[in-house]
Amino acid sequence: MNFELSEEQQMMRESFSRFLSEQSSTLRVRAALPSGFDAALWRGLAELGAFSIRVPEDAGGLGLGLLDAVLLMEEAGRTLASGPVAETLVAARLLALLGGQAELLERVMSGAAVVGIAFHDIASRPLQWVAGGNVAVAVIARHGDEIVLVNAAGAAQAEENLASTAIAELRLAALPRSTLAHGTEALRALAQAQEEWKLLIAAALAGLGRESLRLAAAYASERKQFGQFIGQFQAISHPLADLLCEVDGGKFLVWRAIRDIADGSAEAAAGVSIAAWWNTQAAARAVAQALHTFGGYGLTTEYDIFLFNLRAKAWPLVLGDPQRLLEEAGRRLYAGEKAALPEAGDCPIDFDLGDDARAITAEIDAFFDKHVTPAMREKFHYSWEGYNPEINRKLAEANLLFPGLKREMGGRGLSPYAKIAAMDAFEHQGYNNPAANVAQMVSLIMYRFGSDELKRDVLSKVMSGEVICSLGYSEPGSGSDVFAAQCRATPDGDGWRIDGTKMFTSGANLASYVLMLCRTNTEVAKHKGLTMFIVPLKADGVTIQPVYTFQDERTNITFYDGVRIPDSYRLGDVDGGVRTMSASLELEHGGGFSKVMRAMLKAAEDLCREIQEEGRPLLEDRSAQARLARSKAHLWVSDMLAFRAQWTIAEKKPNLAYGPMAKLFSSEKFLTDARDLLDLTAPYSLSKRAGAAGLLNQCYRHAQGTTIYGGTSEVHRSMIAERALGMPRTRA
Repeated sequence: MNFELSEEQQMMRESFSRFLSEQSSTLRVRAALPSGFDAALWRGLAELGAFSIRVPEDAGGLGLGLLDAVLLMEEAGRTLASGPVAETLVAARLLALLGGQAELLERVMSGAAVVGIAFHDIASRPLQWVAGGNVAVAVIARHGDEIVLVNAAGAAQAEENLASTAIAELRLAALPRSTLAHGTEALRALAQAQEEWKLLIAAALAGLGRESLRLAAAYASERKQFGQFIGQFQAISHPLADLLCEVDGGKFLVWRAIRDIADGSAEAAAGVSIAAWWNTQAAARAVAQALHTFGGYGLTTEYDIFLFNLRAKAWPLVLGDPQRLLEEAGRRLYAGEKAALPEAGDCPIDFDLGDDARAITAEIDAFFDKHVTPAMREKFHYSWEGYNPEINRKLAEANLLFPGLKREMGGRGLSPYAKIAAMDAFEHQGYNNPAANVAQMVSLIMYRFGSDELKRDVLSKVMSGEVICSLGYSEPGSGSDVFAAQCRATPDGDGWRIDGTKMFTSGANLASYVLMLCRTNTEVAKHKGLTMFIVPLKADGVTIQPVYTFQDERTNITFYDGVRIPDSYRLGDVDGGVRTMSASLELEHGGGFSKVMRAMLKAAEDLCREIQEEGRPLLEDRSAQARLARSKAHLWVSDMLAFRAQWTIAEKKPNLAYGPMAKLFSSEKFLTDARDLLDLTAPYSLSKRAGAAGLLNQCYRHAQGTTIYGGTSEVHRSMIAERALGMPRTRA
């Protein structure tokens, strides 16, 4: 897996970033109004080779890949570059591929001329809006089975428009034209150019959206109301955090589409449509919320945010209603619609986990084929209810129970990417085992901070798969705020006495031990007076009371009344519980809920094939296809945010709350998609019968909890706002 650009790409991006920051400042953007075209900027971009990026070397260009062009467009979007950059990139490539216009191509690459592109056949749609049409000397268009070059010099009449861009409505069929090429290959080249434009404009919108959120966060960090920075209010910071997930996800959808094109993926065409649709929506929401953050000042032309607001709509709408892109994605995914895709060129970005990952996946699959019976599979569940002691022991014997623990501990010692694959493989088998995951975390803490006695008595049993552990963090009066724990541990001879209550002690009815966070000092700050212990759940004074959820799972409330444990069962220093807890961060994998979202979507697809609507499968309905495509988009964004988090952790790169972003986005979209897919397949989805309907039913109930456990969405939004957007610590 790799999210890092090549050295050459990093240098190119930095070069364009510096140039555009200087030459496309908001002062320059304003100065280019009302025409929306900055001739000096245009010449400067040309001198840097911008318009030659996608022109083949044999035609005098740089011959670079699609990702290189996307990097330019991200910077062009960030700085609101005044001119039709995306259109010029694809027009220059088209002129080179179709040939016969060497002089015009040279003028385009040098910045001396602008050539636009029409999106519809001028034989059937003679009057069209063209981006850059107000300054273009020519427009490339389709006319029947021909690709023509329309002479547009002087044809446009200046007209006020939404964002004061260089757009113009041209009666292309009535203007002089010459034939560039004709036939199937020529039409294919134009279609490829139009698909490339979708990705380029999507990248520009991702850059624009990211910058609008940065501006809003900066403003909220300096603007005071009611005696404090407005960025401290969750009503301000949390929507920005949500949108950062969407905007970053949109950028990575573009990268994914390029990777899919390079790999020849069957879903590459749909990926282009989804990336384009997603970024139109994400950018529009981002700029609207950013402007709202500025309050009344955002409505004035004294602040720059209005420029972002208007261009976020103006740039993509030249193609038409963006919702058609979602419908297009639906047809490409579910109706077999094909598309001519551009050549991707070199793409160092890679989402493959590698050969070690494939090997461990095969090993886990073979284990389940050999050791797991159909009767066992029937009892698999995403919660602790799916725990099977026999499978747990056999996984330990096969050294598959703790893939993330180092070999010196007795774990498998897998590489970070192979560990991700192992977790995915268990999920694919339906054995999403929180018991093993918690035991792995507790084992690491015991190994790091436990006494020799504790390692002998408890750790050895956990590592052999003989016993499991649960977590005792939450309390009735403190959920996500674990540092507010009131369960007391008081010295008692040569040991400790535990008194108090823990809530949501899932698995306590199955586990032999609980990892417990207790209050050992009430005279210091709440996060400093905590200590961690291992407490036997079979000890005198422990009472376990079941708490059932409507998700077909059991959790527990556990009571501790004078429970005595030896000091050897203490983990780490007294009052050093926070440091002890931090050891578990080594096992962080930056995941989310992609895997269950994928299973849910497949169940919905299967059910849509079975359900008959007006004599045909529901899957053939265009509306159903679009809704499934939207869920697919949510799944892919969830994947990409998780991949980034996992790569960042594995490669020890700066981590700006990427794990919380992956968890927040995927859990929220799991919830909304579960609701929508339950609706789409109703009334069949009301049934709990085995199969697709039952799975959708379960996913709807399961999803309700994913925005709560593992840290609520509100907690993660605060983390994202603070770490990724640089906003002050939030409060309600």
